[in-house]
Amino acid sequence: MRIVHHRNGEKRTLAETVERADSPLSQARGVMFRRSMPADYALVFPFDEPDSRTIHTLFVFVPLDVLWVVDDEVVKVERLEPFRGLAHGLADTVIELPAGAAEGVTPGDTIEIRE
Repeated sequence: MRIVHHRNGEKRTLAETVERADSPLSQARGVMFRRSMPADYALVFPFDEPDSRTIHTLFVFVPLDVLWVVDDEVVKVERLEPFRGLAHGLADTVIELPAGAAEGVTPGDTIEIRE
């Protein structure tokens, strides 16, 4: 699975090592307790419909770039610091990436999750 960023007709792969947080337990855990993340890693939180989604970094040891996505369109991008980050946004999909991986991604861009 890959995460591909589309902007102005250009494509860029953000991650090639992608996990899905499908269950309530995997969504609650996220990337907590991980001491590192590969540069090409992403954790995808898929939901049935857009709603307000909260991401925190309690017990997360690495900084994250977080994308809130609705119908494949990025609606919010935020960098969260370890142990003290908290952010909310509307999304049907949330994507957590290592800090810096979402450089250049802005609201209005599109994200493709390739199986």
